[in-house]
Amino acid sequence: MARTTARRRDVDDDRPASANYHANALARGLALLERLADRGTTLTLNDFAADTGLPKSTLVRLLAVLEEMEYVVRADERPAYRLGHKTLTLSTAYLSGLDLSQIAGGHLAGVAADTGQTANLGVLDGPEVLHVCVREPDRPIRFHIMPGTRDAAYCTGLGKMLLSRLPADGLAPHLPPEPFPSRTEHTLTTLDALTRDLTETAGRGYALDDNEGSVGLRCVAVPVEVNGVCVSAVSVSGPSAEFGDDRIGAHLDRLRTAAKALAADTDVVAALEYLHSSLRSGAPDNREDT
Repeated sequence: MARTTARRRDVDDDRPASANYHANALARGLALLERLADRGTTLTLNDFAADTGLPKSTLVRLLAVLEEMEYVVRADERPAYRLGHKTLTLSTAYLSGLDLSQIAGGHLAGVAADTGQTANLGVLDGPEVLHVCVREPDRPIRFHIMPGTRDAAYCTGLGKMLLSRLPADGLAPHLPPEPFPSRTEHTLTTLDALTRDLTETAGRGYALDDNEGSVGLRCVAVPVEVNGVCVSAVSVSGPSAEFGDDRIGAHLDRLRTAAKALAADTDVVAALEYLHSSLRSGAPDNREDT
């Protein structure tokens, strides 16, 4: 029996099914830009041919158009090509047009509706948590907070979740001088007490604010992780009486589902990365050692 060899996929296998001749040329041109972006370096005509399965004559025509429009630049005489400045214009416009509160809002609205509590998405910025997206449940009694609000990291669920992912020697820039301001009788006011709490938080995978920031308010939070890095945290907050052990378990299940969905949303991830570049804390660098 003759052996059959699986055909190697080429660039045309990924084109839209509805593409006509002109649309197919556009799809091929965009695929070349994607190849350059994936490699992050220059590609020769031979590289493109091997990677895409397209004839060199076709590649020459496509690259000539992209070069004329300044989406690629000819780097040398082999010839080899790199991305041109027009791609930066597109990426900058894409990032600046992302409204994090809007694109994450659908994820948080589902959390608020399912739990009956206020859902929050936050990032760490110096000693504060910045609430970048908030969705409240449709009920009279609820925790109210506006997107853009900042709060202390050491006494909030979002803040403690984010702090727990930092190395011990990286906590200082995110904390006030000791003793920390006592907001309630439950507030942790010393570094030793907070460090113990953060160790427990890291071990169990969620943070709990038990009347520490405000009397009568409880909050549970989980990390939003992308490739092992905690880029933000998502939480629900509400009246303490509604956060018994049974309800906390259900809230955590819903939060973890939302955290995975947020991490899988490329627009949300891009917006978070763009936001981190402008914060005092900079880009997150809290990957756990392996």
